[in-house]
Amino acid sequence: MNLLVETITIVLPVFLIIALGTLLRRLRLFDTDFLQQTNRLVYVVFLPLLLFYKIAHADFASYFNGPLVVGSSLVIVLGFLLTFFYSGLRRYPAPIRGSFCQGSFRGNLAYVGLAICLNAYGDDGLTRAGILMGFLVPVLNLFAILALLLPQERKEQERKPNWLAQVVLNPLIIASFLGIIWSYWQLPIPLIIDRALGITAGVTLPLALLAIGGGFSLQRLRGDLLLAGLASTVKLAVLPLLALILLVALGVSGSDLGIGILMAGTPAATATYIMAHQLKGDAELAGSIVMLSTLVSAASYTVLLLLLKGAGL
Repeated sequence: MNLLVETITIVLPVFLIIALGTLLRRLRLFDTDFLQQTNRLVYVVFLPLLLFYKIAHADFASYFNGPLVVGSSLVIVLGFLLTFFYSGLRRYPAPIRGSFCQGSFRGNLAYVGLAICLNAYGDDGLTRAGILMGFLVPVLNLFAILALLLPQERKEQERKPNWLAQVVLNPLIIASFLGIIWSYWQLPIPLIIDRALGITAGVTLPLALLAIGGGFSLQRLRGDLLLAGLASTVKLAVLPLLALILLVALGVSGSDLGIGILMAGTPAATATYIMAHQLKGDAELAGSIVMLSTLVSAASYTVLLLLLKGAGL
């Protein structure tokens, strides 16, 4: 019973803040413009500052875990290959194939993953998850682009903008690697800037979760719900299982193992809907996967954490 209560106290606060965001939107204290600006601020400013702050303060030699990075990256690659070839065998049309594949492996690491790891493992977990995310975001973005473009005709692919440049210029990637440089070389941060970063770090995850809740809409659950359910099952159940197998095989243990599994089990990222719309994927299916996986992740995270805490992780 104590284990269940401990697990609920980890999961429930995160989803209560998401629910608060939905309530505030219903009460019209949020509007579409505010949510768009908040999302942009969180993604471009606050999250990069949080990642830089947490990683820069860490002892890189103590926190970096090479097998964890390699194993977690392989989980993404396997998720891509599994769903890409499955959807090819089923002869899904290109837009459906791309959105199904992307939604099955591209998780919301920044908003949900970091929040869950913070609640489960404290600041230490947040730092470890932040360093891991710095290496995973380029992998996720690259394979998301491949998932959407490869099924399309060559002429369609040639009309797309240079998404590889957007991967390289991603603010989360830049901030993570700057933090890694600061941490590795133990560079000092002036006290005034350090305290300012500490203040911004405190508001980042609550703002991110409120933005998820504010953008939540059951109206998006109008694509192929069976296919969305299959993608959500892969994202929330199959990928954490793959993470467990691969990470244990690579010798990862303790909180790093728990963090790797929790990050693998994040619901589909909101960016999957945006990118599907921009790259001519099935935006309705992508929206359904995001909404459904986010709803179900409250239960899936409860189960995952019960298993992890029961195993002493």
